[in-house]
Amino acid sequence: MEIEKRAKSSEEMDGQKQPITTQHPRGGIRTLPFILANELCDRFASAGFHGNLISYLTQELNMPLVAASNTLTNFGGTSSFTPLIGAIIADSFAGRFWTITVASLIYELGLLSITVSAILPHFRPPPCPTQVNCQEATSSQLWILYISLLLTSVGSGGIRPCVVPFSADQFDMTKTGVASRKWNLFNWYFFSMGFASLSALTIVVYIQDNMGWGWGLGIPTIAMLISIIAFVLGSPLYKTVKPEGSPLVRLAQVIAAAAKKRNETLPEDPKLLYHNRELDAPIALEGMLLHSDQYKWLDKAAIVTEEEARDSSSTPDLWKLATVHRVEELKSIIRMLPIWASGILLITSSSHLHSFVIQQARTMDRHLSPSFQISPASMSIFSVLTMMSGVVLYERVFVPFARRFTGNPSGITSLQRMGIGFVINIIATVVAALIEMKRKSVAAKFQLLDDPKAIIPISVFWLVPQYFLHGVAEIFMSVGHLEFLFEQSPESMRSSATALYCITTAIGNYLGTLLVSLVHKYTGNERNWLPDRNLNRGGLDYYYFLVSAIQVVNLVYYLICARFYTYKPVEETRERNKEEDLEQANEHVSSNNLKDGGGKEEKIGVTKDE
Repeated sequence: MEIEKRAKSSEEMDGQKQPITTQHPRGGIRTLPFILANELCDRFASAGFHGNLISYLTQELNMPLVAASNTLTNFGGTSSFTPLIGAIIADSFAGRFWTITVASLIYELGLLSITVSAILPHFRPPPCPTQVNCQEATSSQLWILYISLLLTSVGSGGIRPCVVPFSADQFDMTKTGVASRKWNLFNWYFFSMGFASLSALTIVVYIQDNMGWGWGLGIPTIAMLISIIAFVLGSPLYKTVKPEGSPLVRLAQVIAAAAKKRNETLPEDPKLLYHNRELDAPIALEGMLLHSDQYKWLDKAAIVTEEEARDSSSTPDLWKLATVHRVEELKSIIRMLPIWASGILLITSSSHLHSFVIQQARTMDRHLSPSFQISPASMSIFSVLTMMSGVVLYERVFVPFARRFTGNPSGITSLQRMGIGFVINIIATVVAALIEMKRKSVAAKFQLLDDPKAIIPISVFWLVPQYFLHGVAEIFMSVGHLEFLFEQSPESMRSSATALYCITTAIGNYLGTLLVSLVHKYTGNERNWLPDRNLNRGGLDYYYFLVSAIQVVNLVYYLICARFYTYKPVEETRERNKEEDLEQANEHVSSNNLKDGGGKEEKIGVTKDE
């Protein structure tokens, strides 16, 4: 009776409160048009800017192929390192909304400056149609390019680590919430980005090759401005998560506390370690991390000494005493690192492939009709189309089919998804080597090996199979990698986890530059694998076989890491609330039984899985 009365009174109170609450909750599906509009325009601008930039450097600034490729790869690496800084700023004090907004403005400045340099002839060397003995860009002309690329790199640093976490902030991302939805946020994020890239690689690249670089770079600049406006217009609807201090400081506090208590003895029962739900509540909105048995030396940071036990009323010094949740945050990051690192060599192997394939396509027959030919950079649309259609098929066909056998709401785990991607990527690179062998054999047959400007009578569509395979690999590897980092990182560090995804690209790009430079330096002058001007006399196929071998070694490393990986243990907030409600119900029923003098014992139990 007492429970019923309390339930009725609470219902009456809720009924009285309902008319007062007229404000709609923030977040949800209605925010996606604004976020995706921003992302579509942003990716359209980025793809239009970077997709054909190798042609701008080699054809307009007359840079040698290896120097141009290394320049783009180095700045690609820089733009993938800056997200760590952006993530720290967002998670520490600025928040994701303002970080994205300010970074977008910086990116816009970079696009604007390179567009101006493309319009004004003073900022470019004289044209060189023959591509022989060309006058290269002066140092002052290159500095305009470098400043523009640096601004876009800094802008990317604020946008890339925050977009996915900010999108996820609008939804319930607990296990229960994810399982209740019939769609995957990461799949549809990549689908949207693919659609924007496809538009840029068809429209913008065509304009760059046929109407000039002023319009070709001006359109991405305008698109980026539209993306900023769309994003800001949706601000009244967004759910924003208040930053709770630098996550790196919390990790440092755990390490410092563990080091200071290195001589303390761990209790046999982990429940005796320091727990403080009230302190950890702002950084554990979706659930508390549970204690795990790995890296026990870090548990010493949560040992409560006699002195700290006596002073339990005051807020603890977090440089001397850390909660179990904060210790487990650090453990989660440490567990993720070996899997995260497996993406580095994959990027190393593929960082220059896009630039080289564009140069291959430039020497091949690109006619779709007698009067129209496809742009070399637009060949990437086949990879993007594969990725876009593949994401839909993965979501609607593969996941339901795999779920029947695995019981996993996602079909397969993110680790399994990454492993499949690694294998497909190796196959794609081997296929690329075989196609390059075919291209050179046709050039030799028609005695065109010594003419770098000649169009070899072989269709450019021979390159489609490798683009198709790279697109399939991205569905599994790229989406799986980002999903893994997002799911397994502490929820308060998701911007930092997304930054880790970007840093994989950064380190991989820098190592890719080193690899290309070493190959270019040590493969001789006569038959250099990566020549500056004449790709027909090169050994690009040997380079492809080399990076395939690197990927095989990386796959073995990944399989070992995945075999021994332990998923983070988490107690979801819903589960906790459910247990607390049932505990209270147990107490009420027990008290009623005692009052009524009933001889029957009523047991209400629940397990976490229920």
